[in-house]
Amino acid sequence: MTAQALEQRELASVIGLEVHVQLETDTKIFCGCSTTAVDDEEPNTRTCPVCLGLPGALPVLNEGAVEAAVKIGKALNADIPEETTFHRKNYYYPDLPKNFQITQYDAPICQDGHLAVDIQDRRRVINIRRAHLEEDPGSLQHKGGSIDTADYTLVNYNRAGTPLMEIVTEPDFRSPKEVRNFLAKLEEVLDYLGVFDSTRDGSLRIDANISMVPSDEVSDDGSIAVETLEEANRTEVKNISSHKGAEKALAYEVTRQKNAIQRGRAIEQETRHWDESRGITVSMRSKEEEKDYRYFREADLPALQVSDWKQKIPIPELPDARRDRFSEEYGLDEESASKLTSTKEVADFYEDVAEEYDPDLAATWVADNLLGELNYRDMEITDVSDRLDEFKRLVALVADDEITTKNAEEIVLRRMLDDGVDPETVIDEEGLGKADDDAIGGFVDEAIEENPDAVDDYHSGEGGALNFLVGQVMQKSKGSADPGTVNQLLRERLDD
Repeated sequence: MTAQALEQRELASVIGLEVHVQLETDTKIFCGCSTTAVDDEEPNTRTCPVCLGLPGALPVLNEGAVEAAVKIGKALNADIPEETTFHRKNYYYPDLPKNFQITQYDAPICQDGHLAVDIQDRRRVINIRRAHLEEDPGSLQHKGGSIDTADYTLVNYNRAGTPLMEIVTEPDFRSPKEVRNFLAKLEEVLDYLGVFDSTRDGSLRIDANISMVPSDEVSDDGSIAVETLEEANRTEVKNISSHKGAEKALAYEVTRQKNAIQRGRAIEQETRHWDESRGITVSMRSKEEEKDYRYFREADLPALQVSDWKQKIPIPELPDARRDRFSEEYGLDEESASKLTSTKEVADFYEDVAEEYDPDLAATWVADNLLGELNYRDMEITDVSDRLDEFKRLVALVADDEITTKNAEEIVLRRMLDDGVDPETVIDEEGLGKADDDAIGGFVDEAIEENPDAVDDYHSGEGGALNFLVGQVMQKSKGSADPGTVNQLLRERLDD
């Protein structure tokens, strides 16, 4: 459809993704070079003849990468064929020293899958066309500017050969927000599988294909006729490295394309670069077509038989299933169950606590108190994974009535995170052991004697007076008194 024909019609965006996931393996996909902390090493020191593509060097497939790919395929409800093969994808870029990439073409290890995602209070199924194994290229470092303004560019081959899983969706997204929700859900699933480290720089990279079509050609269920899709020129946006970045890049591109169409200009089929620092996309080159890559079989790698691996390789309970089980087994509301399954580490810790203590108490402490304080400090539960026994002891102190909830939340937990000390040390240094009934009784008597006006207000029926007196007792006890006991003793004394 021409730009002039589109110009006067309402437009809708059509988006498909190519998500590149670095797999967590000890070594690269076709050689023995370590993948550990490659970004922290001196440039070009984690390399060998294989990942540098030197003459005579032969690739050897990493079995761990294949196992990770099968796990991803199972989690995405994908078909895993009887046989999968590798191909050479030929093109010249400086970050691939051998001028081709070993990847998969017409026989990917996973195909025809799907992932259910909650989008705007309704569940959508995003279809996965394929997911295939390939090697990561090296990394480019642009000096003195961005990709289109840099004075020069350096190449670091440490990353070259790191195993990648490229997950290709159907063009099922209709807004940048939907893309962000999908990426968050996908990363959650990958985290549960243990095949992905979101903290590693460049571990998740997104290429997004986007085009505009007339809104009236999008059906109520979001489907679009193949003919409509074929008529729409699409752009590919590269260099997206986060959920938020994907939403921002696509929102910009939607606006750019709509503005161009409304001015009667045609959308060029091209590859564009997302410049995050400037918040814009810039043209890189005309978009390659499949024939430009000159695919042919990788003769140095035999066909791989993997169909029986699907039965042999187990995967853990995934986020949706665990969320449903938490609601049913522990009686948690939807919000708490969602928080407590946000990562596998959080879910594992909650279950560890809930096995010994009341599930509601455990949920409050893990979902609200611990995660809330970590979030305030821009921390993750993985940052304190070696101290989870200390936090469990704090829950035990509250459950066993050894310390008040208020002091545990406001003093002990915060000092544990800020000062790195254990709960017993905080309680000892702050004198937070729970006051006994005799001590509380003495504080109650002092509060009544020192605040006759509040006592008169109580007898006059002013509800706030009792709360004031409770506060006075709590202050005298330095928070070590149980508020319920204080309230009860005050009523008994005042009603005599």
